[in-house]
Parts: sequence; structure tokens; C-alpha cells
Amino acid sequence: MITLLDYGAGNVRSVINAVERLGETVRIARTGEDILAAERLIFPGVGAFGNMMRILNEKGFVVPLKAYLAADRPFLGICLGLQALFDGSAEAPGVTGLGFLPGTVKRFETDLSVPHIGWNGLNARKPSRIFNGLSGHEKVYFVHSYHVATDDASAVLTTTDYGYPFVSAVQKGNVIATQFHPEKSGKTGLRILENFIRSDVTPYLPIGMSGPTLLAKRIIACLDVRSNDRGELVVTKGDQYDVREDGEVRNLGNPAALAGRYYRDGADEITFLNITGFRDFPLEDMPMIEVLKQTSRHVFVPLTIGGGIRDYTDKDGRAYTALEVAAVYFRSGADKVSIGSDAVYIVEEYLKAERRTGESAIEAIARVYGNQAVVISVDPRRVYVASPGDTPHPVIETDFPGPEGEHYCWYQCTVKGGREGRDVDAVTLARVCETLGAGEILLNCIDRDGTNAGFDIELINAVKGAVTIPVIASSGAGCVEHFHEVFTRTQVESALAAGIFHREEVPIGELKGYLSGKIEIRL
Repeated sequence: MITLLDYGAGNVRSVINAVERLGETVRIARTGEDILAAERLIFPGVGAFGNMMRILNEKGFVVPLKAYLAADRPFLGICLGLQALFDGSAEAPGVTGLGFLPGTVKRFETDLSVPHIGWNGLNARKPSRIFNGLSGHEKVYFVHSYHVATDDASAVLTTTDYGYPFVSAVQKGNVIATQFHPEKSGKTGLRILENFIRSDVTPYLPIGMSGPTLLAKRIIACLDVRSNDRGELVVTKGDQYDVREDGEVRNLGNPAALAGRYYRDGADEITFLNITGFRDFPLEDMPMIEVLKQTSRHVFVPLTIGGGIRDYTDKDGRAYTALEVAAVYFRSGADKVSIGSDAVYIVEEYLKAERRTGESAIEAIARVYGNQAVVISVDPRRVYVASPGDTPHPVIETDFPGPEGEHYCWYQCTVKGGREGRDVDAVTLARVCETLGAGEILLNCIDRDGTNAGFDIELINAVKGAVTIPVIASSGAGCVEHFHEVFTRTQVESALAAGIFHREEVPIGELKGYLSGKIEIRL
């Protein structure tokens, strides 16, 4: 029996699913007595440090947690569950942590993109039971902006490099905690969880766990999900955002089944974009909720859900906030939420007011769940101009002239599935969304969507050069060489594709085989 400390924030569903996949049963700790009665306790902290500690204190969990840790009983902390063990965090000045280990939590100070998102390696400092069966060359999944700093070298289990070495796991007796997410680290993560759960595993030091580690470029499979004319949820794909063919919605498969295939093929993340509103449904009955639940039962890599992350009122007159919508998605198995058209409207209001309100969906979700949980999906298209002075928007000089021979263009943001242009450019939108608390940009391109002509390198470099958060390149991939091009000609951390994966024109395994030895990837 595994006891899981669920304090009510973030995606704990994936941890439960992973433990149950290993044949164990999970009991949710709802009281301090449940914590003290646990045989083995898993604490998957998710979100923001201050919000986490506030809830732990309100629920009366802090005192029993400290007692459990002091008794040296089997404990596995994950992400914030690691950070909570220390004295405090720069993310929430003045908020006291559990103080089990000396040290504080600090924000990354690096020229690299923050948050640190993706698959990185581990450099082991001492043997541990959780390493049993590992070669040392594996990569695990990280998503965080803050890391622990401690003077207690004896507690450091692993370090990882991101600009500089940081502590990525600790162990003191039977208390183990990881900054990475085992439940999102595929087969490697499941093995780590199994090693924690089993009582007959001996400490082990993998030979390959030494030296600097490298962050892998991520390959993301995207599934555009909508209802067809018979009301069935299907994966579809548009040609410059038109998803119909011969009058019918293109049907490329069942969402949960396709996600499972991509997981087995080696996708580093999976993104669902819900391109049907479903606004008549009460929140708890939305079809995408069931898709997420089904997928998270057998897919152990990060899941992002986009579409409908906004305030709305259902057919029965009940109002929901964007934060409430996001919360249900997280509780159903999502790790990140993606905001599309509404991000454009939010940025328009920001530019008009020239200040933050603290009330936008971006700010509200980031405040509770952390910046890393908010992805902004941008749908821009080229607008050509004869000279930079013809528009107030940031302009690039392009190698692809316009219809009248123009050598300059800007990228106009669109809403409503690309059907309506707005007076906001992609560079400004990305900058403002970062200011409001977004942790990642999903950069689409209407001009390249469905063309198989390659990613828009000029657009990607313009946006990537304007922000310090990670950027996902999307739209236009048609062959393995296009992925190599985007990773060598830009600084993006990941690349996303849909149709070429759905139709198996470029299988994910084949793509990774091509990139291996040329680009740092996870195999």
C-alpha cells in the first residue's frame, strides 16, 4: 500500500496511474493521521512553493510530515516535494519550508531558457536503491524554474547540468526526493518508482552516471481533437487550418489510442489541442476530460491540453473561471495547459491598460500552478510590407519575398482558428505573455501549416530572440531533415508535428534514429 499526499493542486493523477501500473494500490492521505499511518509516502508537489506551503499548513499536514521525515520512514518527494524539504524558497520570500534539510530554493541564473523543461541526465553522487536496473545513460523529465541549493553534500544524490550543475535529487536515509518527475519519465521513471516501492532492492551506483549532462531536444506529437459530424471525438489535421476534406472532418484516429502509439514510439511529449468548443457541456462532462483520463492511464510522458482554457458559462447557467477549467484538466492528467485565442485578447487588454491586472487567465493559472504549467499557443501569419516604416509592428527582412516583391514582413496574430487577424504581432504577444507569467511558447505558422515545406525559421528566430522562456517550433515539417534544420538554425528547445506522424510519413522512431548523433535527443 502506497500513501499519496494530495494537497489539492496539480496533476497527481499521473503518479497514481504510474503506481497502479506497477501493481500497487494507492491510498490518498486526507488527514495528518493518514500521513503518520503510511507505510510508504509519496509527496508529488506541483505548482508554486508559497501556495503549496499555505495549503499544507491549512490542512494541518506540516507537523505530521515533519514527524514522518524525522522517523526516517520511506518517503519519495517529487518536484516541489523535494523543494518543500528545505528551509524556504526565493519563489515565496518569507514562507517557511519543512526544514528537514538545510538550504534554500533559488531561481535558475543562466542565459539558457527558464523554465528548465525537458529530458536531461543524472550524475550520481552515491549509490541508491532507486538506481537499480539503470545503466546511467537514461534521461528523465524536468519542468521547473527553481532548484535547491544546500551545503549538506552528504544529502546530494544526483546533480544535473543546466548552465551549471544543480541538485536534482537528494537522499538522507529512507527519505528520497527528486526534482525530476519519475511518473513522466517513461520506462525509466517507472523503474525508479518500482525501486522505491519494493523492499528487496539494494543500493546501486550506475557506471554511466558521471560527467556533465545534456538537455535533449524534444520531439512533440500534437493531436488536434474535434467532434466530427456524428459527434465522435477524432484526431484531425488541417491544411492551413481547414480540417475538412470532401465535406467531412478528416478522421485520423482515436485520440487516446494515437497518444498511446506515440508514447510507445518514443514521443517526448504529447499535446492535445481541442479545436471544438463543447461549451454546452458542464465542465465535468467535457469529452476531453475523459480523453485525458484514458491517456494518462497508459502514457507516462508529459501531456498538454489546449482549447477552452477561459471563463465560460455552461448551458445550465453555471459560470466557470479559466482557473477552474485548468484545475479540472490538471486533475484529469494534464501537466500543462495551452491558451490560444484568449492569450491574444489578454495581450490586447494589457497593451491598452499598460499594466498587469493580476486577473487574466495566464496570471491566475501561473500563480497557483507555476509558470511552467502555462503554454501560449500562437497562430501567426505573414503580412508583407514594402518597408519597415509601413507598420508599427516589429518587422523582419525576409528571404521569401511577398506577392509584390516585398522584402519585409511582420507576423500578425490570429484568433478563432486562424480565421480572424488582430492588430497584435507574434513578437509582442510572446514578450507580454512571458511578462504575465507564461512558461512556454507554442509557435505555429498559418503560412506553413500542412505544406510540408519546413518550419518558418525566420519567424522562430524572431520570437525566440524576444523571450527567455522555451519555444516549441510548429507547422510545416515534412521530413526528418526539417527537424535537423530547425534544431541547428534556431535555438528552440523542441519541435512539434502532427499530420506527418498521424499518417506515418515520418515515424517518430525513424526521426529519432536520423537525429541520433547529430542532435542531443532521448532514445
